[in-house]
Amino acid sequence: MNTDNGQKIYVTNHFSFFERILLRKRKEILSLLKEYLNKLDIFDVLDVGTTEDTSNPSSNYLIKNLGEYKIYKSISDQKINSSFFSRTLKKSITENFTEKEIKEFQSDVVISNATIEHVGNFDNQIKMCSNIIKMAKKYFIILTPNRYHPFEFHTKIPLIHWLPKRVHRKILNKIGLSFFAKEENLNLLSEKDFKLIMKNLDQYNFRIKNIKFFFIKSNLILIGKKSEK
Repeated sequence: MNTDNGQKIYVTNHFSFFERILLRKRKEILSLLKEYLNKLDIFDVLDVGTTEDTSNPSSNYLIKNLGEYKIYKSISDQKINSSFFSRTLKKSITENFTEKEIKEFQSDVVISNATIEHVGNFDNQIKMCSNIIKMAKKYFIILTPNRYHPFEFHTKIPLIHWLPKRVHRKILNKIGLSFFAKEENLNLLSEKDFKLIMKNLDQYNFRIKNIKFFFIKSNLILIGKKSEK
């Protein structure tokens, strides 16, 4: 996700130790997703929040290893040049989409990994989920780190993200992490937050699965089936 000062959240050289952990966790998530998706009739898949980063093995790992589906598409606020995608759109998922864009990018499955925590305030997070559901013909999958895991992988600092968000952001500013102190760059969600977003959108046909790191939920995986209107 691009930011107003030119920094990119996704284009980050992780310390090799953290990168190994990220990759291992994403392999666990991939196994869980394949177990679910392999039972379904899927033609095309849309990835929301694709990163242009190619330096970290964990980048775009899920979408590029999801399976041999016919068509892969991408919507991202970064310029995606990968030939892996048959169609790309450079646009924020919190913007309004035209009828033409929706028609071109609607897919059987829409998946978004580690993006929703970077789109800003709660209203933006609702807007992102609303757009994802519009783009989904059948199923949608939204993944995010769990706010209530003791370790926070963006700042690489444990526990302080459990404090009220206002206090957490003040601390980040004081210790030189002002980038992540801004809500538009990092706004972590809990399982309760996820459920509230779905309630706001009148979506009830979903479940929230998880994977664990040191026996505690580290990643939340919302898997939904589009509700018939």
